[in-house]
Amino acid sequence: MKEEFQNRTLEFAVRIVRFYKYLCETQKEYVISKQILRSGTSIGANVRESKNAQTNPDYITKLNIALKEADETQYWLEVLLRSEIIDKTEYESLNKDLKPIIAILVSSIKTLKCKKE
Repeated sequence: MKEEFQNRTLEFAVRIVRFYKYLCETQKEYVISKQILRSGTSIGANVRESKNAQTNPDYITKLNIALKEADETQYWLEVLLRSEIIDKTEYESLNKDLKPIIAILVSSIKTLKCKKE
């Protein structure tokens, strides 16, 4: 993965850490906040780990895990919105950063799978 994308997922992880602190300190939300902290920071960790993949299938696996974590993060954001713990502006702000990450992961995985065949 390009360094720019790795930086994007790192910056998203930092936003999630700050969001976690906000949820705990301001909203007094402790359960879902831990879930979104885990999944939201795991995206970048798996993208970073993919740099050291030993084979193309291993690389694809790491990116698939990152994609699953991104999807889970999106799910938790929707739960927080629908349960009125966060408002639409907060949701859209984070989702605006998450959507392109998901799109890049999907595109990269498809490209790598095509190269494999």
